[in-house]
Amino acid sequence: MSSGDNGFVLICAALVFFMTPGLAFFYGGLVRRKNIVNTIMACAGIMGLSVVLWVICGFSLSFGADHGGVIGGLEYICLNGLDFNEALSYAPSLSSLTYVVFQMMFAMITPALITGAVAGRMRYKALFLFIALWSLVVYYPMAHMVWGEGGFLAQLGAVDFAGGNVVHISSGVSGLVLAILLGRRRGVEHTSYRVHNIPFVFLGAAMLWFGWFGFNAGSALAADGLAAHAFLTSALASGAALLVWMLLDIIKEGKPTLVGASTGLVVGLVAITPGAGFVPIWSALIIGGLVSPICYFMMGFLKKKLKIDDALDAFGCHGIGGIWGGIATGLFARTDINSVAQWNGLIYGETGLFTAQLISIVVTIAVAVVGTLVCVGITRIFTKLRVDHKEELLGLDATQHGENAYPSFNGFDE
Repeated sequence: MSSGDNGFVLICAALVFFMTPGLAFFYGGLVRRKNIVNTIMACAGIMGLSVVLWVICGFSLSFGADHGGVIGGLEYICLNGLDFNEALSYAPSLSSLTYVVFQMMFAMITPALITGAVAGRMRYKALFLFIALWSLVVYYPMAHMVWGEGGFLAQLGAVDFAGGNVVHISSGVSGLVLAILLGRRRGVEHTSYRVHNIPFVFLGAAMLWFGWFGFNAGSALAADGLAAHAFLTSALASGAALLVWMLLDIIKEGKPTLVGASTGLVVGLVAITPGAGFVPIWSALIIGGLVSPICYFMMGFLKKKLKIDDALDAFGCHGIGGIWGGIATGLFARTDINSVAQWNGLIYGETGLFTAQLISIVVTIAVAVVGTLVCVGITRIFTKLRVDHKEELLGLDATQHGENAYPSFNGFDE
């Protein structure tokens, strides 16, 4: 084991942990004033739930002995059988517990992303139960299929450096399905929903950007050149996406917006995540530059044409951005950057990786859709999914938590 690698990855784990509070502020700033406590509390509850579930069974189901290429075993229940002085085959230079901790933070941020799709209308207890079930039914199997030894998608030759399939597509698609099942917020087609706290939106986005360097660079699992490569491609893709989103705002609205710039930097990070340690640095400009118009127009299409109320664009950002990132990895990846990729990307004349990436995206979508429907079905046995009309009008802060984020505010909400 390497003390340097252990120190580096533990710091990266702390950075990934920091992303979930960042997401809470990002989402919290976007919702209406009367729902900010509920939105932040959704992330807070998931932070506790994900840690407990991961230690009890999540790590074992994700990275235990393979069963059918779909799920791990139960040999590491409550982390029994792991010696902190020994390494796992996944990361030979790390303590087994360092790897556990790093992966635990991914299991935390992923379900939190779903909450943006259902903001302002889902009962808190229903959301909490759904997330617990979703972690078991969707996240842990996806983590094993993509990153686990013997995992189906890994055996297929698909690659996912830091979570395009496992984190972004799975959560984004699940958020979309959940938003459709819940229905639209009441009055959303008639009311102009303004972002209630723009500084919070940028604060959250900046926290996400900061933590994302641990998310992507740490996925090298060593303090080496590949980590530096992933760090730089992440910064470049995000910067390019931010600038292009600003340009789109100027073209459509006549002026750049801080909410748009914040959204752009996030979708750039989403898009580069699966290929951060596989694609050449120059390609990060293309990946980041193209994801903004792709997500920008898809968000409008979902809400205006299909009339799906993905409240905070969880699918528009993470689902669509993750799909583009997976495709782009199949286009630009090079085996001389990271030998985990069995083939070069499509632009170099090889089709193996590109085909594997497309299959992995389809499989991820299928698992997310079916898993979400199963989890919703079980959740409905115990509680209704949606708050009633009066609770929605009063706001979820008061009705779900009995708290008010702005007790001195006496005006009307937007």
